[in-house]
Amino acid sequence: MEIERWERSEEISDAEKKVIQEIWSRVYANCEDVGVSILIRFFVNFPSAKQYFSQFKHMEDPLEMERSLQLRKHARRVMGAINTVVENLNDSEKVSSVLALVGKAHALKHKVEPIYFKKLTGVLLEVIAEEYPNDFTPEAHGAWTKMKALIYTHVTAAYKEVGWAQ
Repeated sequence: MEIERWERSEEISDAEKKVIQEIWSRVYANCEDVGVSILIRFFVNFPSAKQYFSQFKHMEDPLEMERSLQLRKHARRVMGAINTVVENLNDSEKVSSVLALVGKAHALKHKVEPIYFKKLTGVLLEVIAEEYPNDFTPEAHGAWTKMKALIYTHVTAAYKEVGWAQ
């Protein structure tokens, strides 16, 4: 699959960074549970994504997924990577290097199609908006939409850098 566009993410303002970090501090306080909710919704909505996970690719039941230690472990890794990005929003080099590592690992080692990052970050926004509705104002939604684009742009740039071809 061809990577859609090598788009550039919109600049996140200081005020938007603060909104992202404030919401994330509440989300990350429930890191594993929110991460598991995100991954379960991702796999239910996009079952083809499970093909990359030998440990739980045959699981259909969300309750079975929720009990999977491997899924929980991956949820913690995903949330940890996002946490590193959020904590370092003021350090663009750190953000870029963290997301480049994620992108290169998923392109070279795991052979994951890059479109799944767009889908996963969309699910991330849905779950945060549902779990924290009082915090997820229109302003917050705009900030998180930029955050979603930032993650996708940096991850897919790493795919381009390694000459992704399926």
